[in-house]
Amino acid sequence: MDKIAREGFNKAFSEKSYQRFIASIEAEYKGFLDFRIAESPVFIPKELTRKLIETCEEIITSIKHPDFLKLTERATPADQNVPNENSHTSFLAIDFAVCQTPSGILEPQLIELQGFPSMFGYQDLISSRFQEQYPIPKNFKYLFNSKDSEEYFQKLEKLILGNYKKEEVILLELYPETQKTRIDFEIMRKKLGIKTVCYTKIIKEGKSLYYLHENQKIQIRRIYNRLIFDELRNHPQLKTDFKLTDDVNVEWVGHPNWFFRISKFAMPYLKGDYIPETKFVSDYQGNFPNDIEQYVLKPLFSFAGSGVQLHVSKEMLLDIVDPENYILQRKVTYEPVIASPEGNIKCEIRMMYGWPDKDSNPELLISLSRLSRGEMIGVSYNKDFSWVGSSTCFFEN
Repeated sequence: MDKIAREGFNKAFSEKSYQRFIASIEAEYKGFLDFRIAESPVFIPKELTRKLIETCEEIITSIKHPDFLKLTERATPADQNVPNENSHTSFLAIDFAVCQTPSGILEPQLIELQGFPSMFGYQDLISSRFQEQYPIPKNFKYLFNSKDSEEYFQKLEKLILGNYKKEEVILLELYPETQKTRIDFEIMRKKLGIKTVCYTKIIKEGKSLYYLHENQKIQIRRIYNRLIFDELRNHPQLKTDFKLTDDVNVEWVGHPNWFFRISKFAMPYLKGDYIPETKFVSDYQGNFPNDIEQYVLKPLFSFAGSGVQLHVSKEMLLDIVDPENYILQRKVTYEPVIASPEGNIKCEIRMMYGWPDKDSNPELLISLSRLSRGEMIGVSYNKDFSWVGSSTCFFEN
């Protein structure tokens, strides 16, 4: 989006350089890369950066409000409530569409948010590889509040390990070897020394949890949680020693309840210049907007875009049996503002925060971007195109 940075990158780009860039990642993480990486990062000018950060700070103020916990009590389904919830989320990811006013000014529009960890390791990897392979201007950076990658991972280590030894902390997933995000798990193992353990491999004895390593039983003191309940619903016959809802002697970094509290459920309670009008379907009491085609319907309890309806009718809304579990969000128009050799591309930006338990505020650490030509943003919706997919952002200093 920054004209000078974009022109410089595009001039240096070639298909050969892109293949070299991908090969450098696959050589180090053979078999772990399971999604498309876009050909380019996104260059964010100062004024758009300011709007992104200010909107995030408005959202954080709402999350910290004393009423937030009470307002979001219903967010966690009763059969998925996990004991020992901490006082605030450990992670915050806020997604924005890049849009444009009629006069041509770039602006963000909030799409979604989540109190769940994103791909912190992977984003540092591809950002640094872009810097190695291409002429990224020196007045653009991909890290916030860290002078370099080493300091960035030191902050992640403090956040994720807390006061425990690395062998006492695990990354929890279901069948991690099949997850598309497994490259991030491997990076966290290399950088932080924490092992990824499958949910089915957890051993429970009383209120204590263990995992096996080289035939030795090691007690789990802290769980870096990457497992969502949606995954468990997809495996109804799963037999395990440990249930997520068990009351056990572990600390959570990324407590499962915050996945529900800070989600689409929170959006009707947020207000701001760059936050689209959002309401629970039940709040309309059947009196839906006349321009209903200008809204998107989203189920509260879904992940990765599943169940989202872009083309909404009043009849569709009236057929919903649990309207309190759906939101209507005014549509925003993704502007194709990234100039590529194959035409202009749309993008979405995720601002990624960490929030240690004893800190009063979360800290902005890094970001990601997703480039798209399709109607939906996301890697799985853009499989057959080039200049789309997973990427990163460089922000003008």
